[in-house]
Amino acid sequence: MAAEKGEEKLIAAVRHIAKTLGRTETMADDILQIFSTFDGRLSREKLSEKQLDDASLASSDVADGDDRLSLSSIDRTLRSLDRQISRFAASERLIWSDSADASAFLEAVDHLLAKIHDLDTPAPGNKLLLDRADHVLQKCMLRLEDEFRSLIDRSGLPLDPAATGSSPFYSEGEDSDSDDGPVPLAHPVTDYDLVIDALPPGTVSDLHEIARRMAAAGFGRECVEVYAPSRRDFVEESVARLGLRPRTAEEVQGTPWGVLEEEIARWIKALNMVFRILIPSERRLCDRIFAGLPPFVDLAFAMVSRAPAIQLLSFAEVVAIGSRAPDRLFRVVDMYEAVRDLIPDLDPIFSDQYSTYLRKEAATVSKSLAAAIRGIFVELENLIRRDPARAAVPGGGLHPITRYVMNFLRAACSFRRTVEEAMEDDAGTPVPPDPDRPSSSMAVQIAWLMDVLQGNLEEKSKIYREPSLSCIFLMNNGRYIIQKVRDSELGVLLGGEWIRRQMARVRRWGSDYQRATWSKVITVLRTDGASGSSSVAAKAMRERLRIFNAYFGEIYRAQTRWVVADEQLRAELRISVSELVLPVYRNFLGRYRNLAETGKHAEKYAKYSAEDVEAGIGELFEGTGKRS
Repeated sequence: MAAEKGEEKLIAAVRHIAKTLGRTETMADDILQIFSTFDGRLSREKLSEKQLDDASLASSDVADGDDRLSLSSIDRTLRSLDRQISRFAASERLIWSDSADASAFLEAVDHLLAKIHDLDTPAPGNKLLLDRADHVLQKCMLRLEDEFRSLIDRSGLPLDPAATGSSPFYSEGEDSDSDDGPVPLAHPVTDYDLVIDALPPGTVSDLHEIARRMAAAGFGRECVEVYAPSRRDFVEESVARLGLRPRTAEEVQGTPWGVLEEEIARWIKALNMVFRILIPSERRLCDRIFAGLPPFVDLAFAMVSRAPAIQLLSFAEVVAIGSRAPDRLFRVVDMYEAVRDLIPDLDPIFSDQYSTYLRKEAATVSKSLAAAIRGIFVELENLIRRDPARAAVPGGGLHPITRYVMNFLRAACSFRRTVEEAMEDDAGTPVPPDPDRPSSSMAVQIAWLMDVLQGNLEEKSKIYREPSLSCIFLMNNGRYIIQKVRDSELGVLLGGEWIRRQMARVRRWGSDYQRATWSKVITVLRTDGASGSSSVAAKAMRERLRIFNAYFGEIYRAQTRWVVADEQLRAELRISVSELVLPVYRNFLGRYRNLAETGKHAEKYAKYSAEDVEAGIGELFEGTGKRS
């Protein structure tokens, strides 16, 4: 026991001498080597195994007697690696500008990581070496970050649509919201079935080698944080080149609709470009650079794609919750179709834990746009109900609300399958039923709007003083509605039975017009009450003829100013009036002329011949306002 303590004191004295005389670690190591040749108790292993720290002088030999390197050997290796790595880290020239330097640097990093792995045990004496190795590792990682960033930045340029088969960029118009001059736009791209190699294959390989080392050193997250901003900037600048810039919700909702329509058209192109080309390309790039490095491959992709994806989807969300004015329907339908068609393609791209919420966000936006489509039809109903019955349309012609609603619905039918799908989405129907059936959601909605419009027109007809003009107004608008339904897919949705009911309404209004206008005329021309002596009968018939002349003149003056725009309806009305009036009038004139008392003065009281009445009826509803 005393001998062991004496040996320990001797070894401690020799180490103290080496430490005092050696100005550097290398000199001290050389002095210890000289002492080891004089005395077997001063072997190199005994002198060096505790040189790391006074507190570790009592440590034992390396456990289990395996063939590991001694701590002193690891220490020398670390010092050598430190000198080598420090030289690379201090270089102002990029290491990856020379392939030989890059290989040497990576080899040094690999060696360092191997030594750290060797020291990663709770054996005595390892802590100080690990601290020194970690210090060297920090220098490595900082330099690798710089090299990684430099490789990405000098290789990644914003997407040029010329690379996708379209023409180069061009400028079109001025950006009213910016002083930066014309907005750079891209010609349309129609082929989205492609993936772009945003970085050269050699660069991708170099980046993968760096990422692999950083992940192995526990710096995978730091590598991702260097990678993501650069690639995100690439995608965002590519979106800007497609004519879109980040906008706040207030800016979007405050944009005039005409300007917003143009932006929506650009948005649809950008949506397809970003989600079908740019983001899949970034997915593949991440898979290559971070190959075999989960979860960093998914984390990097999510950090790159999140902001551009959210920017585009947020724009659609803002439009969806904005104004529900009916004239916005067609652009909202375009947006809904674009997002809907995109969703199936997002499943394989956004399937990892970090980006799956983007797929859910796209589905949410699709539902918001579907709700906007339904809301627009509700707003159309409100617009019809709010349209006031104040000023009468001159001549009982077509009301603007009728033209607006019918043209809107005709145009909406060109998207009927999409609109039907959006309406069924509210009920949670997984597969939209046949939209051609009269009982479909869209058909029911349109039939309801027709009823609301009809009720509104009937209220408006009441502001006319003449009941007959009210009938003309209803016939004009009812006939227009039938024409628009027959000449479009509205007829498919509403069905033949609805059309027949509407035609019956128009015929009823025609009968009401005849009664309101011509029943008093027919009553005057009846001769069944003209009995008695010839003189009395002649006098009675002259009075009736005078009343007829007054009635017919009044009707002619008024109803030549009235309007029946549809030629067929106008002809039908004239024919029905002629068939009602002319036979009775001819019969009346014949009876009147046969009376002896009328004599040669018969024509004096008959102001209108049958031909005159027929011609006058033929001039009704022209809107000309002729004099009788």
